[in-house]
Amino acid sequence: MNSGEPTLSAFAALSESNARLLILGSMPGVASLDAHEYYAHPRNAFWPIVQQLFGTPPAPETYCEKIKLLKHARIALWDVLAHCKRPGSLDANIDPKSIVCNDFNTFLKMHTQLELIAFNGKAAEKLFRKHVLPELNLSTGIELVSLPSSSPAMASLKPQQKALAWRSALLA
Repeated sequence: MNSGEPTLSAFAALSESNARLLILGSMPGVASLDAHEYYAHPRNAFWPIVQQLFGTPPAPETYCEKIKLLKHARIALWDVLAHCKRPGSLDANIDPKSIVCNDFNTFLKMHTQLELIAFNGKAAEKLFRKHVLPELNLSTGIELVSLPSSSPAMASLKPQQKALAWRSALLA
């Protein structure tokens, strides 16, 4: 790993204190970091899936409208990592020595209605279970679920297949 890579910093959590669902990614990709918006890559299926599962027509067009949809559905959005070094956007390229996780204990104290933590992809789940869960005061009432990554890099499933898997995991 090239130690000369700049340290990336994730976004603040998008949440209201009444959130019941927290969707976690690993670290925003290059397109998102450049746009200063979660899931900004045009081929990422995140926003279409969220609209399909939790929205009503018409689909939100602006980032502000998308955030309102999340908050109305009582969904919080965040990443496992606060900082890391990673060339490009692939989670596989995250330098393990550079990992700094977000403060989930404080987050959970502020979000007492949380019922479900959903991982947007295997990397987010693996990072959470390895670096966060052992130190976390997790309520027994909070369920952890895996979702297929909404990223276009996860091409083994079509967007509609991803949406069906998300529906099954989140709305069952």
